Amino acid sequence: MRITALTCASILSIISIGASPFKISDMLNVNGKVTLNVPEVEMDSFNLDGGVAGITERDIYAEAVEKTAKKAAEEEAEVEEIVEEVPEEEEINFVMANVQNSVNVRAEANTDCEVVGMLYNKCGGTILEEGDGWTKIQSGELVGWVRNDFLYFGEDAKAYAEQVCDRIARVNVECLRIRKGPSTEAETDGLFEINSEWEVLEELEDWVKVDYKGAERYVSADYVDVEYFIEDGETMEEIKAREAIAALEKAKLTANQGAYAANADDTTLLGAIIQAEAGNQCYDGKLAVGAVVLNRVKSDRYPNSIREVIYAPGQFGPATNGSLDVVLANGVNEECMQAAREALEGATTVGDAKNFHRAGSGESGVVIGAHVFY
Repeated sequence: MRITALTCASILSIISIGASPFKISDMLNVNGKVTLNVPEVEMDSFNLDGGVAGITERDIYAEAVEKTAKKAAEEEAEVEEIVEEVPEEEEINFVMANVQNSVNVRAEANTDCEVVGMLYNKCGGTILEEGDGWTKIQSGELVGWVRNDFLYFGEDAKAYAEQVCDRIARVNVECLRIRKGPSTEAETDGLFEINSEWEVLEELEDWVKVDYKGAERYVSADYVDVEYFIEDGETMEEIKAREAIAALEKAKLTANQGAYAANADDTTLLGAIIQAEAGNQCYDGKLAVGAVVLNRVKSDRYPNSIREVIYAPGQFGPATNGSLDVVLANGVNEECMQAAREALEGATTVGDAKNFHRAGSGESGVVIGAHVFY
């Protein structure tokens, strides 16, 4: 007969009396289990402590094997089948716009249908429905259909988002210390509030470097959630509202500031400082520099003449480094003279701004070309 046992330990629990009728070599490994071959031979009889004669070793072995097999079956029934769970691959249920500038979002999956909004090159959205060559998405308040040719899907969408989108760190505790270095021993520089968001500059092992008021600062990685900031598209209503606000702002920036009477020398000097400061800029940038000079002249906080404003200590670099004198000596070009004349008539592209710096210097204001005016 063939008995299937669970383990070698179970086999060794069989009572062995006298000469064993089998050896370890009789136990064969079949399909990961141990089998015991018991030979079909008669055994000599013997007494067990004066017990009933006629009980053979074969009977004892048979009973022991039967008990062992029963026990093994019970143990096996109690063992739960352990199945290693393979985590399902996370489904990427968003898209990114695959465009240089923008793509139309339509009410239905048809190019003849109404345009309900726009998706721009750093925008993404959640997939709501998939159609034939079109996908219905939601991006902020915008819901509509976009042609698949203008979308990134799946891993491509994820990779593109990582490439073009800024990372933000969102604080997930009530208060979080801002530190000047990536260490709990570093000096603190204030506190971040819960749900506040900050641009991520770099992710370290235990710290996140963020931009805080133009400075590099550090927060503990345990207390922020870092994610990519994917911009939303705009509905047509949102576009119209934004354009209306922009038109109002532009009207304010270009509102006439009032004429100022100047002689020929002051007009030439104004044209020269425009050329020295913004000679390589667009016309709006040139006019903006002239407007800043005139806005100062009209302000109580500055001298009330063009010459005094331009030559005030520490105000206009070309006035002290010699480049203004070079322009005056060589003559002012006509475009800069035209900007000077318009500025004297009250024209402006920067409202009543009285300062300007290099764009990217950290100042907020109206950016025209290489300068920010404020």
